[in-house]
Amino acid sequence: MTFSCPSLILGENVAMQFDRKYARIERERRFVLDGFPSGLNVVRTRHIKDRYIDGTTLRLRQQSDDDGSTAFKLTQKVPSPANGAQQGFITTIYLTQDEFAIVAQLSAKPLSKTRYSVPPFGIDVFEDVLEGLVLAEAEFESAREADALMLPSFIVREVSDDNRFTGGQLARASRADIQLWLSQYRIKLA
Repeated sequence: MTFSCPSLILGENVAMQFDRKYARIERERRFVLDGFPSGLNVVRTRHIKDRYIDGTTLRLRQQSDDDGSTAFKLTQKVPSPANGAQQGFITTIYLTQDEFAIVAQLSAKPLSKTRYSVPPFGIDVFEDVLEGLVLAEAEFESAREADALMLPSFIVREVSDDNRFTGGQLARASRADIQLWLSQYRIKLA
């Protein structure tokens, strides 16, 4: 697979040129918390079931909102970290439920969480093997916005540069992995 663009992205076994025409820069800062903060004004709740498709940079997502609506998405995240909050490039397409069911047959690692929107943060409370892990993330349109973020007191540590706390890595992690990673930030997994 080859795309025309000056940016070179290296995959596991493939070097490809990445065309920014269809992707946007993902600017995101991630933070680890020692639990869900109390007293926050949650404006939206979403239940998210992700499937990280084996051997790819693709994520399949079923997102059920608190208003009863459900969205199905296929997202490609191509890492290309740069200074500041830039994580890489992201491209998302919406799928029908039937299309989702077809793609969901591919071998993948699951990840379930509930996301609470507390602007500018999305606070993710993980389930299953990752129960007890709580991360906050904030997305930005520009590097300037990302740099200007004021951190609230519930933030324990920024992990934006720690790839272990990306969805694709978390989906492949064991509970023991998470306990070890959090202990390095002096946090105990509940």
